[in-house]
Amino acid sequence: MREGEGVAAGVLESLGASLDKIRTETLRVLSQNLEQAGVSTSPGQSIPRSATKTPTLDQLGVDLTAAANSGKLDPIVGRDQEIQRVTQILSRRTKNNPVLVGEPGVGKTAIVEALAQRIALGDVPITLQGKRLVTLDMGSLVAGTKYRGEFEERLKKVIDEIKSASNCVLFIDEVHTMVGAGAAEGAVDAANILKPSLARGELQCIGATTQDDYRKYIERDPALERRFQPVKVEQPSVEETVEILKGVKGAYEEHHQLVISDDALDSAAQLASRYIADRFLPDKAIDLIDEAASKVRIEFNSPPQVVRQVRLDLEQVKKEKDEAITDRKYEIAAELREKENELTEKLVEVEKDWESDRGEDIPIVSQDHIGEVVSMWTGIPVTRLTSSETERLINMEEVISEQVFGQDEAVTSVSKAVRRARSGMKNPKRPVGAFMFLGPTGVGKTYLVQKLAEFLFGTEDAVVRVDMSEFMERHAVARLVGSPPGYVGYDDGGQLTEAVRRKSYSVILLDEIEKAHPEVFNILLQIFDDGHLTDAKGRKVDFRNTIIVMTSNIGSDLIRQDKGIGFSMAVGDAEESEHRYNRMKQNVMDEVKKFFRPEFLNRIDSMLVFRSLAREQMTQIIDLMLMSVSIELVQRGINLEVTEQAKSWIVEKGFDPQFGARPLRRVIQDHVEDKLSDIILSGDLNPGDTAIIDVDESDEGGNIKVTAQSPLPIASA
Repeated sequence: MREGEGVAAGVLESLGASLDKIRTETLRVLSQNLEQAGVSTSPGQSIPRSATKTPTLDQLGVDLTAAANSGKLDPIVGRDQEIQRVTQILSRRTKNNPVLVGEPGVGKTAIVEALAQRIALGDVPITLQGKRLVTLDMGSLVAGTKYRGEFEERLKKVIDEIKSASNCVLFIDEVHTMVGAGAAEGAVDAANILKPSLARGELQCIGATTQDDYRKYIERDPALERRFQPVKVEQPSVEETVEILKGVKGAYEEHHQLVISDDALDSAAQLASRYIADRFLPDKAIDLIDEAASKVRIEFNSPPQVVRQVRLDLEQVKKEKDEAITDRKYEIAAELREKENELTEKLVEVEKDWESDRGEDIPIVSQDHIGEVVSMWTGIPVTRLTSSETERLINMEEVISEQVFGQDEAVTSVSKAVRRARSGMKNPKRPVGAFMFLGPTGVGKTYLVQKLAEFLFGTEDAVVRVDMSEFMERHAVARLVGSPPGYVGYDDGGQLTEAVRRKSYSVILLDEIEKAHPEVFNILLQIFDDGHLTDAKGRKVDFRNTIIVMTSNIGSDLIRQDKGIGFSMAVGDAEESEHRYNRMKQNVMDEVKKFFRPEFLNRIDSMLVFRSLAREQMTQIIDLMLMSVSIELVQRGINLEVTEQAKSWIVEKGFDPQFGARPLRRVIQDHVEDKLSDIILSGDLNPGDTAIIDVDESDEGGNIKVTAQSPLPIASA
């Protein structure tokens, strides 16, 4: 059409078409298409073959400057020093390639977006004005390159387009991924293709990566490292995070259609810093705000229970009506139709009431909502204390003492530590409490730890138990924090660190601590003092929300030698008993000071020497043990009655001052549970019967007998 010659032109003319009109119409249509694509054309301007000088780069990358012009980027607060440093490096003549190095979530990508916004506003030096900041995804660059040379050709095309355009700055997030990207047998990876252009300053590139990946991939190649200038990006402080949250809260308020209070912003920054240890500010605080806002909006839009119930009833009635019509039960169907109409009217009424209650209200995200999300993430109770929880914590000693007998001092000490932590009065850099339980065997040291976990978490399984007798050898110490690199088990993590990483709010029981190798004590020093421990992979594990309890049998030999402790004391001789306990306590503490180093003992909050059990406490323990037997029988439909004579016989039979309450367990097993199992298997004890445990008077040596009592028949009228 341009030349007016050729076969096509002749055909068109023979058909009576005007070549000038066809050419004009074609140019008009193409101009409209280009205007819709955002490319301006002026009258008389020739149609370019491509809408941009960098078609490949536009296809594989995202123009951050254009996104900033469109207002698609979130506002950035702070980081002026880092942005200034990046600007300086980009303005250099050669090696003008900054790489942002920092932990995940500290805001490396946000700094590049802030630079794009400044370029869009013209708030940059002359050397950067008019530049396009384009982010390139290495995954998109490699995707689809099936044949050898295809990847290199695509990357070279991107480089050539950037050189010819001369106004592009490349941003490669996770810049370490270009090391080895596209590499195959006989091929060159992206890093080596980019090196010459990076060194000569023909290609300006901003990178972003973590400290570990920079060390692992970039530093190991000195030729690549010297082409980049690292810019350290540190984690912001809590105060700086609050300012960042104030800057971005508008975008989240608009998205979730609610209001985020300033108290919520402060709470998000503080709680994220204190309780979420394995992530970094401001990312974790922003995520807290985002999820809390999502939770509040969903709750606000969710209908109340009365509306949901009416909807369910209406659906059920409709289903029953259709079934009645299908079965030709028209009278029932008519009744159900009337009920359906009533429920429909009721649904309209309750939905109207719900809408009027909501009115024009806009939901508000408060600090309580932030606390709820933190509790969901970590399991740590950081929400405000409710009245029922406050009462439960105040009465904690009474609750635990119902199952742990005769150890009031230990129960009180542990309860105070829990209340300090829950009220926010504990040292934020140390664990909730570090205790050492000492004293005779079988008096409830481990049992108290189990009951503490049950009080806090509702189950005894919440105890992280580490048997220290497994760490008697020096090389076994590595199992606590993980095997070093190159050894078997490196990928498995440490026995202690992994358990706490998964559940940061827990009770840790270090059983029989005196049996561990002395190197273990050096590891525990850091936990007691700083509240954290670094595992074999370099990850910092937070112990600040754990309760650490060590049990020990140190001094048990001295206790056994003192025959005056325990049941041999005369009844009512409380003063003499207290004197003997104090003497035992002093002897045990002297042994502890000989065994452990002073710097280890100084970091323990409280060393508690448990008392020997008295006769009345043994009776209470029997009631507790028999309660578990009774629960097993009740599940079979059988009741259990135990006479006082039988309990006294079990106490006498199970008493051993050297072993505490443990022999009682064996006596009940041998003389109660075994006989119950025999009578059940013989068919003499059936559901509905009552098993009576009593002393067998006919046996001269005395023994326990189990008899079955059937329920009395109901008299007929």
